Amino acid sequence: MATIREKRLGVWEVRVFTGADARGRPPQILDTWAPPSARDQQSRVWLIKKDQIGRLPLARLTVADVERWHTRLRAGGMADSGIKNQHGVQRAALSQAVRWGWVSSNVASLARLRSTKVHQRGVMTVDEVRSVMRAAASIDAAAELALRIAAVAGACRAEIASLRWTDEHDGQLLIDSATEITSRGDGFPVLREAPTTTANLRTVTLDAEAFELIANLRGAREPYGPWMFGLGPDLVSPDRFGWWWGRARQISGIDSKWRLHDLRHWSATVAIGRGHDVRTVAGRLGHANPAMTLRVYAHAFAAADQAVAAGLGEILKRDDK
Repeated sequence: MATIREKRLGVWEVRVFTGADARGRPPQILDTWAPPSARDQQSRVWLIKKDQIGRLPLARLTVADVERWHTRLRAGGMADSGIKNQHGVQRAALSQAVRWGWVSSNVASLARLRSTKVHQRGVMTVDEVRSVMRAAASIDAAAELALRIAAVAGACRAEIASLRWTDEHDGQLLIDSATEITSRGDGFPVLREAPTTTANLRTVTLDAEAFELIANLRGAREPYGPWMFGLGPDLVSPDRFGWWWGRARQISGIDSKWRLHDLRHWSATVAIGRGHDVRTVAGRLGHANPAMTLRVYAHAFAAADQAVAAGLGEILKRDDK
């Protein structure tokens, strides 16, 4: 049995009850569906149709065809996560085809989804983060503030683009929306304000320096429009922050491999490494479930665990040593 409800405009919550557990209780799976999720699914469907597998008749589709498709995607440079996402769309479509009687079995469910060994992406050093922020300040005061919010609040570029002056109050920042690019007609992005990826509202406490940067920028630019990082009534494109980041990275001389998203990665890794609890970190990042934080930042928890062991060992050190 499943239920669906609209949490708020454009954001739907699906709750599926999956029988009964050992104690007779009804376990359930909860998911949230928002416009960005629908757009991502449509994009994956388009990519599947673009590949030669999309031109094969369903009745002739085999497990080997699906696995060869995986190989083509990997050879084209797609990461395991992208292949898994496309495979999930295909498997769901074939599952529906089985229910309708178009095919007798779901070959995507039988195909082996291989994983390549991926090395854990590194983390920026504190000196690199400070250096790139100094460089951003030389470009624009707004650029410095944007990078600081990414590092302190763990916000992504789409969320930063959607910030209004009214979202900051008493040193806290309300993150309740994201600016998404729906298309790029005539070479120009078409923007819309949408829910965040997980459709959650969160309030994040800022540090004193970030609060001061907002106050200074607000005094100079608030009269020109409602957006914290724009001038005028129009929505702010997330591309602006990508340009700021690229330029600041170049000026600072840090490694070109670092992305703007790595400031969010740095924020979470440092917070976990310093012993902050996973629920607090997950809330700041906007993760719908702390389990996601545990999975993505497992390396940081391992480092924190070592620090705990060293600290407890120090307390229990024998006096005769």
